[in-house]
Amino acid sequence: MRLLIFETSYRRLQAQIDAIPGVEPLVMGPGGTTVSNGRILPPDQIDADAAWINGDVFFVPEARTFMVTMLKSPSLKWAQSGAAGFDNPVFQQIVQKGARLTTSHGQAVGMADYVLWGVLDALQGGARRRAAQAAHKWERYPFREISGSRWAIVGFGAIGRGVADRARAFGAHITGVRRNPAADASADQIIPPADLISILPQTDVVVLACPLTAETRHMADAAFFGTMKPGAIFVNVGRGGLVDEPALLAALDKGAPEHAVLDVFEAEPQPADGPFWDHPRVTLTPHSSGMSTGNAARNDALFLENLARFVTGEPLANEADPKDVLAG
Repeated sequence: MRLLIFETSYRRLQAQIDAIPGVEPLVMGPGGTTVSNGRILPPDQIDADAAWINGDVFFVPEARTFMVTMLKSPSLKWAQSGAAGFDNPVFQQIVQKGARLTTSHGQAVGMADYVLWGVLDALQGGARRRAAQAAHKWERYPFREISGSRWAIVGFGAIGRGVADRARAFGAHITGVRRNPAADASADQIIPPADLISILPQTDVVVLACPLTAETRHMADAAFFGTMKPGAIFVNVGRGGLVDEPALLAALDKGAPEHAVLDVFEAEPQPADGPFWDHPRVTLTPHSSGMSTGNAARNDALFLENLARFVTGEPLANEADPKDVLAG
């Protein structure tokens, strides 16, 4: 089984990969050169059965070469992604080839921590506290508690449940929003997406942690924000396309929501003159909520587990439904 893997990843995982019988690593290094068993492979001779697409690949100059090499492999049967979402066009192309796609939720821990940080900072007036400190002013401010607040978490997978568990530890009431109506131990109640709009007037914190699909694009629109509770906090760690950004800006100016914690945007990076940078009711971060210290290790562990499963023909963990990928 031929595995296309970037050199940085292979160096880190070589011992574990070599311990799995039948795996032949095709290692792509700087410049896009691919080596197998010490031999440089001409581009037209690279035929991978599987590929490991992670942060070592996404953010390097060789990313395009890696993706093209993978997609041109006639034998490609499976690709493991280090991302949770699958709205990038490369994932659709993988599925269109008939290959299987598995995603990762290694970043869920860090993203859940991020959401709690953003909400706590907003509730406790962090910006005002920092301004007072910078001005050397001994000023004391009251703040809002999480205890007793009502949260709606849209997308109740690994990220959503991580947020829910943390917020419930502070005494919050959690409504999980997802298509699967089954009860969940991390939520006080589960509702379908169609019912979300009905609970927004009573909800203090709304968190978007769902994938971007044709159904969810611009789900947070003028009607959505128009029903939100004054003083509510809005958080988006899903995808920028979930939000009608002009509608959000207009709603913020009206005070409902009172504050937005935004890690993702329709245009990334945000233009220097974009309206969110300096908005007094916005906490902006550059799509970095998942960049926590434990993320890479969790992603590696899932990849190695799925690699062993793939070699032995066992079911793969976190396999994406091709219909969902293609619908994105």
